[in-house]
Amino acid sequence: MLSRNTFHWVLAFADSGLLTSAVYNELDRLREVGDPPRLGEPGPVLAALAAGDPDQLAPLLGNEMQAAAVSLDPALARALRAGVEAGALAGIVSGSGPTCAFLCTSASSAIDVGAQLSGAGVCRTVRVATGPVPGARVVSAPTEV
Repeated sequence: MLSRNTFHWVLAFADSGLLTSAVYNELDRLREVGDPPRLGEPGPVLAALAAGDPDQLAPLLGNEMQAAAVSLDPALARALRAGVEAGALAGIVSGSGPTCAFLCTSASSAIDVGAQLSGAGVCRTVRVATGPVPGARVVSAPTEV
């Protein structure tokens, strides 16, 4: 695990969905006509995760697919803006969308951001989460008694 410290997140689930294939196609199109943002080297992100400092991590968050997702669903830009205006340190589109993830300074901040997003009309629902979590792992088969 890269971090032993807890990070506090708000996940905002959009009213509509996006097909991953459509987002990849849009990313290809954006790359043909311009130069959408690309992520930097992972070293600073890994250092911020290891430090457990959300203020250090926030400006490093990124998703190369975000521009394509926002291009296909401009409501995501409104959700991202609303989350930061509500007090999140940063917000990103998760994967190919349409979920937005917001990094917060604390558990209470995440609850506040989630409550404000719930009432802002920019998403279907929100969830407050913490991480890191162990994720998938192999467990031994149960033994019969």
